[in-house]
Amino acid sequence: MRIHVGSELTFDFPQPTPIIALLNVHYSRFSDLERPDCLTTTPAAPTEGYRDSFGNWCTRVVAPAGRFTLKTDAVIRDSGASDPVDLNALQHQVEHLPADTLQFLLGSRYCETDVLSEEAWRLFKHQPLGWPRVQAVCDFVHNHLSFGYEHARSTRTAAQAYAERRGVCRDFAHLAITFCRCLNIPARYCTGYVSDIGLPPPYAPMDFAAWMEVYLGGRWYTFDPRNNAVRFGRILIAQGRDAADVPLTQIFGPGTLSTFRVWTEEIQR
Repeated sequence: MRIHVGSELTFDFPQPTPIIALLNVHYSRFSDLERPDCLTTTPAAPTEGYRDSFGNWCTRVVAPAGRFTLKTDAVIRDSGASDPVDLNALQHQVEHLPADTLQFLLGSRYCETDVLSEEAWRLFKHQPLGWPRVQAVCDFVHNHLSFGYEHARSTRTAAQAYAERRGVCRDFAHLAITFCRCLNIPARYCTGYVSDIGLPPPYAPMDFAAWMEVYLGGRWYTFDPRNNAVRFGRILIAQGRDAADVPLTQIFGPGTLSTFRVWTEEIQR
């Protein structure tokens, strides 16, 4: 299938303001793009790209004072396959994990493993290791938290989400990631596009989404505690330890987001 994806974010700035944006499709999908996934600005401003420590593509730009828009727009080819599932994927002992996965066992800004460790073992210690244990975590988080955009708060941590029992997709991801790390399962935070392809209408307004990847059976697998169901046409933008590593826009000064649009839709033949 072919999927049309993109976003448009418009800000109002009282003064020239530096921005770092993570809005481009992840490098692992570059070969699937039908044309370069360029970030454009209105008014036009010089941009500079670089890779962060996780390999994500970032764009630096200084926005002039006034109204300023960042936009991406691309067509990406997709196999049409769902998120991979392997019910027999095994959990590795910590001493056998690849070195590059170990950082995803540690606590981070929004994932307080030290706070939730005892609770994680209380809730999941009797669940079978591997895929069933991760799925049990997702089932619990999906049912424990109430989703609503009105619940969004940029400073909410996993422990706070657990206590408040509400949040948005990033809170679902943070809580599930934290539980997995407490259970010695490497888990990393992902942000990108999740489509409604294959689902019956009506569709909710499109937004960026957050999910997690866990390391089982020698590879990374996608789990989505917010939706807690296999989805089609998922497109990754960035990966990190948590949302602090991969903000869509990092603004170095005062500014107001005035409009925000995201699109991801299958192109009908």
